[in-house]
Amino acid sequence: MWRMTNPEKNLRDYSVNPAAPSLSDSTNPHLNPLLLAREEATASLREFHVVVPDDYAGLRLDQALVKFFPEYSRSRLQEWVVQQQVLVNGAPSLSKEKVWGGEKISVNPQANLAEQPYIGEDIQLDIVFEDDAIMVINKPVGLVVHPGSGNWEGTLLNALLHYAPQLKDVPRAGIVHRLDKDTSGLMVVAKTLIAQTALVRQLQERSVKREYLALVWGEIVRGGTVDADIDRHPSNRVKMAVVEGGKPAVTHYVVERQFPSCTLLRCRLETGRTHQIRVHMAHLKHPLIGDSVYIQGGQKCVAYLRTVLNSFPRQALHATRLALEHPTTAEAMEWHVAMPQDMQNLLRDVQREVKEAAEREKLKG
Repeated sequence: MWRMTNPEKNLRDYSVNPAAPSLSDSTNPHLNPLLLAREEATASLREFHVVVPDDYAGLRLDQALVKFFPEYSRSRLQEWVVQQQVLVNGAPSLSKEKVWGGEKISVNPQANLAEQPYIGEDIQLDIVFEDDAIMVINKPVGLVVHPGSGNWEGTLLNALLHYAPQLKDVPRAGIVHRLDKDTSGLMVVAKTLIAQTALVRQLQERSVKREYLALVWGEIVRGGTVDADIDRHPSNRVKMAVVEGGKPAVTHYVVERQFPSCTLLRCRLETGRTHQIRVHMAHLKHPLIGDSVYIQGGQKCVAYLRTVLNSFPRQALHATRLALEHPTTAEAMEWHVAMPQDMQNLLRDVQREVKEAAEREKLKG
């Protein structure tokens, strides 16, 4: 077995990443590689100016745009309208507004970031194991795994492409599973297509072992299993929820340490649904400390721990153990990493407050 049991080094806060270039670093694309890449991606786009002919009278703006620019999809043109990249007589408009002939339309298209090639960025990685087939990474708090809306740069994928440029030939730069932005801990990355295929198969067969440490609200006295389907929340699409008929999801948990008003759990995933531990613990009425998405109202808490627990700024969740079969050698491999410093500090503060409260009670007696 391979083991990584001594990762006490603390990485900087990735929410502010001075090492990674930013679109705002410089307006000169020759000084800023991100701007240069964006400029190359948008080189084929140019501003258009047209005048609406009389025979278009009565058409919606988006319908007229489709006639002017049939090479673009209607949804793309509607997106440009929403982004105010389409001006009618010099002013923004709506797709549903009608044109009557004679209007001057200006279209200043911008490339869709989701469709552009991803760019490598010099972002520090905490690599706990690496060979020709895989990398195992200890992801810090605040690092987004994959580019998406609002996070097109500064992600783990961008870091991987800079560290190992050959990963551009592997789907998703070798990422086979994810951690939430504010969840820390172990992730495995495939460095080849063969390794990625094998790891995905292991995940599907549920043979990859993933364990998390989670500090939850409330006092749990014994371990158990949550077997409850998960899907998108029926009314809040940014959240997940336990939904009958959703995707199967199973979480096993054991008690690591009990405290007044909170419990440290070790959770083992049998499946890997989005926000699975967070959703399952909230379903048990024991949401994670610091989880602003899944906490419903105030939580019962002893007075002396209220400030400590309520001030923790993120979900108290850390992927502490990862075990799998090496995709090319078939060797059983396992890694462990300690909790990040903020969770260690949280537990230290909880223990201190509990001890001091006990001493106060002793003095009263």
